[in-house]
Amino acid sequence: MGLRIGDKAPDFTQESSEGKINFYEWAGDNWVVLFSHPADFTPVCTTELGVTANLKAEFEKRNAKAIAVSVDPVDAHKGWIGDINETQNTTVNFPLLADEDRTVAELYDMIHPNEDDASTVRSVFIIDPNKKIRTMITYPKSTGRNFNEVVRVIDSLQLTDNHSVATPANWNDGEDVIILPSITDPDVIKEKFPKGYKELRPYLRVTPQPNR
Repeated sequence: MGLRIGDKAPDFTQESSEGKINFYEWAGDNWVVLFSHPADFTPVCTTELGVTANLKAEFEKRNAKAIAVSVDPVDAHKGWIGDINETQNTTVNFPLLADEDRTVAELYDMIHPNEDDASTVRSVFIIDPNKKIRTMITYPKSTGRNFNEVVRVIDSLQLTDNHSVATPANWNDGEDVIILPSITDPDVIKEKFPKGYKELRPYLRVTPQPNR
């Protein structure tokens, strides 16, 4: 059985573009975005890693770090990083795991099931500081990921971890949120949400976003 949301993220030690990495030690008390790419020197992956590098400041605001993985070797990663920096007008500022023995790909079930055994799909794992998998997203090889969506999901997770709310469809940080339906006592609602709320249905109460 593969990994599921809520499972403990597997630890590993693997070579990378920044030297050997023990995942748990590298992650520390940060949130982590671990994502796989099918291969080095491929066009879609080049754009994805460029976007990720440009989001470093946004990740840092959220106590988050990015780390990429493919089954290509370290030398290939280092050569490719130069291409990424040049074509995407950025500086790659996170490690690329060189998973030649497929340790990480197999632990996280990243090998594409309908292609060759050396091709990792575009998987994204958002992992919290307790090393728990909080989100899993998988894209086909032909479709580049939306990393602004990854940032949005982190915002939602961090907000809902600390407040009794859920985030609605297409929600962005700063917008109204939904009070959990399990909270029904008016006095409790008033205490938890002093800004007030709108009751659209008995099970659907909308309130301004609490302070993060």
